[in-house]
Amino acid sequence: MAHVKPDNLPALPGIYTFKSPDGTVLYVGKANSIKDRVGSYFQNYKKDWKISALLDEHARIDFILTKNESEALLLEAKLIQEHKPKFNVLLKEGQPFLYLLFTKGPLPELTIVRNKKDKGTYFGPFLQKAQVRSVHRFLVKTFRLSLCNKKLQHGCLDYHIGLCAGNCRPDFNADDYRFRINLAYNVLHNEQKTFIKEIKAAIAKSNANMEFEKSKYLTEYLESVDTIFTTIRLRFSEAKFATDIFAVTTPTGEIEQQNAIIGIEIQKLLGLPVPVSTIDCFDISHFQSQSIVGSCVRFTNGIPAKDFFRKFNIKSLTIQNDYAALQEIVSRRYKDHEMLPDLIVIDGGKGQLSAVRAILPNAQIVSLAKREERLYSTNHPEGVTLDVETSVGKIFIALRDYAHHFAISHHRARQRKNIGASHDTGTIHERKLRTDKS
Repeated sequence: MAHVKPDNLPALPGIYTFKSPDGTVLYVGKANSIKDRVGSYFQNYKKDWKISALLDEHARIDFILTKNESEALLLEAKLIQEHKPKFNVLLKEGQPFLYLLFTKGPLPELTIVRNKKDKGTYFGPFLQKAQVRSVHRFLVKTFRLSLCNKKLQHGCLDYHIGLCAGNCRPDFNADDYRFRINLAYNVLHNEQKTFIKEIKAAIAKSNANMEFEKSKYLTEYLESVDTIFTTIRLRFSEAKFATDIFAVTTPTGEIEQQNAIIGIEIQKLLGLPVPVSTIDCFDISHFQSQSIVGSCVRFTNGIPAKDFFRKFNIKSLTIQNDYAALQEIVSRRYKDHEMLPDLIVIDGGKGQLSAVRAILPNAQIVSLAKREERLYSTNHPEGVTLDVETSVGKIFIALRDYAHHFAISHHRARQRKNIGASHDTGTIHERKLRTDKS
């Protein structure tokens, strides 16, 4: 078994990949806690021959962090479909996603499709096929959106039982139909809370009237629509994970070649003496100005070098002072100025940059302000806005996000430990994790 262990993996949601020595993806998985899920593989090494085979063949583990497990599920399906890893069985063939589509034209329709080929407005992607079909059925029935291909003076049978929109009749009112389909669109687009509230009220009314069959149908629909709305709110886009996807799915040689070019581009942007190969990024996190922690992540040739990741408990402060906290963790990270990278990135603005420069005057340092994605350096004292669509922009954003999530992971672990200690003394308090940024 390869000696690659999950010690530095975050206890956060996302996807993880097991990769071979040449960087080929062997397996893609998802988890609400990457660290716990990957750790379970090593715990079951001798208990399951499939896990044993995977661990024997792999050489490294990479990950991509997501907002939650639902977003991880969508990203996992996309990567399995595209890369067809050796140890993944499900989701390899066919199109795993469904979309709800409002078509364009004189009479728009609400349909379910598997691919984004036709013109119109799409909602999705969704993996929950049964729920998507349930929502589609409910909206079509509720707003009477089913169109038929018949032409009858008095309308078809479905029209008389309230299913057909009535385009089979000569007096069909197209404007009224378009109004109704617009209502259905608004339900999915921006009236979700109101719509769910109305459905719950309808369930309560049905129960009061002892219409239990109708209540059961509405309850099943409510469960489906809640799942769909949760997915819609994610606004899932593979594009926003482009840099991470490249890093975790591309063979190592190709990554190094690509990122050697990016290193030269960073050198030109910042006016550095040599191309950038190693970059460290620092972040500070705290809960209500207390329990201050810090993190440092390193990228080497564009690849997370997890053996060089570091977590810090701030020792010199009891109240919030981001500048002093940064100075402490940077000083501890580079004792006697050892292990300095080609470039240091600080999460923050001019103040944070000045604080770190004061203790490392000869190092190459930049700061990256989150609100405007603005980068400050010696060559850019007033800052330059990063283009997040470029390779350089994506590398800096990925670094900053890694450092932030790594700090959050450490902070949550401390909070859980503190809660456990409080439980032992009978003083449990409700806590809500919050990070404050300058």
